[in-house]
Amino acid sequence: MKTIKLFKGALLVAMSLLFVSCSDDDPVKPVEEKTIVEIVNTNSDFSILRAAIVRAGLVSTLQGEGTFTVFAPNNAAFQKAGFANESSIEAVPIETLKSILLYHTLGSVASASSLPTAVNTPVKTIEGTNVYVTKSSNGVFVNGAAVGTADVKAKNGIIHVIDNVLMPATGNIVEVLIDKPDFSFLVTAVIRASQGALNVKNALEGVGPFTVFAPNNQAFIAAGFATTQALEDADPATLTNILTGHVVEGLVFSNAIQNNMIATALGEQNVTFSIGNAVTVKGTGNTTAANIVAVNELTTNGVIHVIDKVLLP
Repeated sequence: MKTIKLFKGALLVAMSLLFVSCSDDDPVKPVEEKTIVEIVNTNSDFSILRAAIVRAGLVSTLQGEGTFTVFAPNNAAFQKAGFANESSIEAVPIETLKSILLYHTLGSVASASSLPTAVNTPVKTIEGTNVYVTKSSNGVFVNGAAVGTADVKAKNGIIHVIDNVLMPATGNIVEVLIDKPDFSFLVTAVIRASQGALNVKNALEGVGPFTVFAPNNQAFIAAGFATTQALEDADPATLTNILTGHVVEGLVFSNAIQNNMIATALGEQNVTFSIGNAVTVKGTGNTTAANIVAVNELTTNGVIHVIDKVLLP
């Protein structure tokens, strides 16, 4: 019995020494977090983003050492941008895709709490150009895209989930519109108007920033301009009067549109915004408002929103 008691006593002493040793020299380490890539890989709502990272060759970058902030579009965001599924990513040139993804990435950790409460704070991305971050009582937005889930911590940075795909600017307002076939009527109107007293084209190529509510081709047809030739034959002063009602001064992303009236930048007209089930905009000469059908096309000197009616003075 005495032997058993001595054994138990020695065992307790040994366990006590072991516990003290572990507490002093080998603190229990927290479970390591996943890398950004591992978080994307294990979340089914990032399956299209995962395909994009793989195709762009950015797996090793985003799973390696570093301090990154990634504004991560979920599947719904990619689908809104026209990517139906993972395989649709294959149609995008690799360098283009890489540029787009790096435009979603900062080279340092920026938690939601560390962002300033301000409108359109420019933040440099790894791609080389700025995103514009707004933080207010309504939440956090980047280029008008809402941050739905913020501060998803990773081993090598942080993720903010957003509801739109961000696209880096590819040119100024006029250059972007020229590259889009659905705005050939608007481009024709701008060029014709520029033959009058105000060179509208030069103005829209200027420093800005400007926000343009751009009517698509069907909007011009509905307004009575059946062909681009009809616009080429129109009075430049008349077109200038119409077009200046589509330009607002400043960088106004969709999240900043409010129920109010804003004076336009190139003239003395006003446009009225209404926010309900849809966001609409109305010129003083319109009987019905135009719907904003696409938003937040960033350019080097502003932002473009697409509308389905011509705003009339």
